[in-house]
Amino acid sequence: MPKPDRQSYKKVGDNAESGSQPNPDMAAPPAIGFEGLQEDPPPKSEHIGLEAYGDGRSPKNGAAPENIELSESNKEDEPLKDDKQPKKAEKKEGADLYFHDGIRRIDYILAYKKGDSEKDVRRAAKRHEFENNLREEGIELEVEDPEPSQDGSADGNTVFVKLHAPWEFLSRQAEVLKVKMPIKENDMEEPISILNCLKKIPSPFDLSEEFIKPEPKYFTAPFVREREDEFVMEDRESFFGMSQRNRMVHEILEKCRYDPDNKTKFGIDHMINNGSYVAAYPLHEGDYKSKHSMLTHGPQNDRHLLYEEWARPGRWYKYQPLDLISDYYGEKIGLYFAWLGFYTQMLTIAAIVGLVVFLYGCISLPFDPVVSELCEAKSWVNYTMCPQCNNRCTYWILESSCFYSQLTYLFDNGATVFFAAFMSLWATMFCEFWKRRQNELDYDWDLFGFEEQEENCRPEFEALAPDKRVNPITKDEEPHVTFQTRFPRFMAGVVFVLFFIFLVLAAVVGVIVYRIAIKTAVAASGDAFISSQASIITSITASCISLVVIMVLQNLYDRIATWLTDLELHRTETEYEDSYTFKMYFFAFVNYYSSSFYVAFFKGSFPGNPSEYGKVFGLRQEECDPAGCLQELFVNLAIVMCGKQFFNNFIEIFLPLILNFWRSRTGRKEQKAGKGSYDQWEKDFDRSELGPRGLFKEYLEMAVQFGFVTIFVASFPLAPFFALINNLMEIRLDAYKFVTQLRRPYAARAQDIGAWYAILVSVGNFAVLSNACVIAFTSSFISREVYKYQFDKLEGYVDWTLSSFNTTFFEEGTGPDIDTYPDFADGGLNGTRVELCKYRGFVLGPNPPFDLKLDYWKVFAMRLVLVLVYEHVIFIVKFALEYMVPDMPDFVKNEIKRENYLAQQALEEITRKDMVAKRRSKMPDGEKGASASGYQ
Repeated sequence: MPKPDRQSYKKVGDNAESGSQPNPDMAAPPAIGFEGLQEDPPPKSEHIGLEAYGDGRSPKNGAAPENIELSESNKEDEPLKDDKQPKKAEKKEGADLYFHDGIRRIDYILAYKKGDSEKDVRRAAKRHEFENNLREEGIELEVEDPEPSQDGSADGNTVFVKLHAPWEFLSRQAEVLKVKMPIKENDMEEPISILNCLKKIPSPFDLSEEFIKPEPKYFTAPFVREREDEFVMEDRESFFGMSQRNRMVHEILEKCRYDPDNKTKFGIDHMINNGSYVAAYPLHEGDYKSKHSMLTHGPQNDRHLLYEEWARPGRWYKYQPLDLISDYYGEKIGLYFAWLGFYTQMLTIAAIVGLVVFLYGCISLPFDPVVSELCEAKSWVNYTMCPQCNNRCTYWILESSCFYSQLTYLFDNGATVFFAAFMSLWATMFCEFWKRRQNELDYDWDLFGFEEQEENCRPEFEALAPDKRVNPITKDEEPHVTFQTRFPRFMAGVVFVLFFIFLVLAAVVGVIVYRIAIKTAVAASGDAFISSQASIITSITASCISLVVIMVLQNLYDRIATWLTDLELHRTETEYEDSYTFKMYFFAFVNYYSSSFYVAFFKGSFPGNPSEYGKVFGLRQEECDPAGCLQELFVNLAIVMCGKQFFNNFIEIFLPLILNFWRSRTGRKEQKAGKGSYDQWEKDFDRSELGPRGLFKEYLEMAVQFGFVTIFVASFPLAPFFALINNLMEIRLDAYKFVTQLRRPYAARAQDIGAWYAILVSVGNFAVLSNACVIAFTSSFISREVYKYQFDKLEGYVDWTLSSFNTTFFEEGTGPDIDTYPDFADGGLNGTRVELCKYRGFVLGPNPPFDLKLDYWKVFAMRLVLVLVYEHVIFIVKFALEYMVPDMPDFVKNEIKRENYLAQQALEEITRKDMVAKRRSKMPDGEKGASASGYQ
């Protein structure tokens, strides 16, 4: 069940008489009672806010700190705009979280720019209608005007409209939205298990219980105003948490109309898009830093606590305070950080195993006979290799591939097959255990059934849907889009997506042509050292170009995908996000992985032979090094994966830092000069906005990383390790960004991680086939095993994989311009014509016909066998694991049953009381007492 608000459900005034240090988790006494609360007319300013602050030092959750003085506006019935407000001056700490009366907590801020143009006049009319409708809904407003005599904005042009939700509005909205609130403390005992016992063992990763204390769990039920006394409520101020308050206000902002004559003109998003407002956001709960140490004075607010225990880089090794994150930012953001933390924990296991595989390669490298044989191939008589390009390239010695063979062996050794199988099973276990963890969080945060019961139509859908239908559940008429209307829109999206897929493939072809051209140019270099490094130079530069092209196309496609998804008219935000997610990931899959697929499965697969080379657009296809293509795949993966992560992290953290610093310069300058205060609503206004799909890029980044970790892990065992290092930084960078650099987003809800789960499962299944093909066709595992089976040894393996060629049969125009041995050739060959050269492949020679050897078909057949056996065995084990791991823990099932039982009991009790009341109302006064007593 959801944890109550950090100040909720505590006895009021426990610290009032105590001389000890106030406990930040205890609620302070309310500043005033609830007498006279009314919905219409608007409440007077003496009405109290709805949230109690914790320790009396600065405000929290709605009650005013005791040291805030009430202004004259407290005596007026209409606290909307007071021309007699004092000049801008330094305020007491926490006062900028309240209206001027110091009592009513600010739940939301609307900001707009003043202007005198005709367009500004029309915008003002829309704002007037919009704000009047908000008042009719029960929202209270107060305006901060930028005039010099007002306590307004630092730039003198921005007007801030402060919104406060009184109890009548909150209770009504909670009932409409079926917000679940506590009815009874959870009395279920935690099951005894090895895992639960291990959790109780102290570790350095645990959060500090001094500041983040375990909170009681509650059974909940949808809130009903008539049954208010049956909910666990110490007082109305602390009943609804700040995230619940701003969510309910946001719900009204989304549906409030600003044009009485046009039903499609509604919603704060439309008001921002047409320029009537420039921003709408809930406030952060004060500063994230304090002048005093948290050890001596405690946290001054939840934001400060989040920074100290979560967002600070020094807390990189600590668990995340997920309940506090969910309470402050909402369940949707809480689920993201829960998923990211769980993914990072699971990566720890994969990273350790990957490091062991890599270390095994390092330790066994000196003892590998194949690497030793290739590095000792220094004889020009036996190991003269055919030129790597036409005309300008010269003959070279096999020993120059020694470095590539050593690099390849680090990732292509006896442990590779084991690690690929392990990672395929790891992906399955990750998805299954996350499903269990997600169900636990869904119950704790009251998210079960959210999408079916609570999610409303998107305002854009209600405005633009051309048809109507009767809802089969509610029997109410609602907007609807028929299949005939939706299908053409869907097909337009498919066409655009395919167009961009082909655009990516065209970019890949361009990079392939670049690889061929640059390798030819480098190999033909007069410098012997540079020409010997042609392969690695080509791989690095081509991978860097691929990275740049990937990032450009990804940003371009993002705009197109948003437009296409808008065109499809999805009913709910979940449907919209799922459609957008699939479009973006499908494109990202092709965009990020296409170059790696080329290196892994196509490069060097059809090179032909010196008598007839394979060609791409008339250019000779590039060949793999005699040591194979795996080292090039490793280089490409490392550059694209790590480069993408570095670029995204830089953009995510440094761009908001620079923008926030520039936007806040005026306010900070005024405060420093003593000209006035830099209020919280101004500070938050100057911060960057998360955006409507702010979490999408975070999920996409991690999903792409998940693909690198699983799809090509057979060629890059260190991928989980680098992903782990990145994610440890990613969690804290994201936390730092949310706490310090972004406006506080409204507390959106979500039942799960949406379409991303299906994507992760699909990637995990695809990774089985991909790794099987990498092991079979890209690595040398099968060819080594076939040779070892035939000859019972690995000595001579290098010669077995090479074919000889008579240089007189070069394809016309492809032979080298210099057809003699170099001056430094041994055996007295210097200066003589080369008659035989070798190349990688199983081809008969050195004279025609150049047909494939029998060994080629043996190796090819065993590669197919490996793919079939590997994927069948792994899939059988995967499905067995999925069957063995239940989706929901048993104790969660029992808690759900217990909660449903209590809800049913409460309903029966209400029904019984209603029956008693009706019976008593029909009886004479003298019989009521006895009859009611007898009935009961």
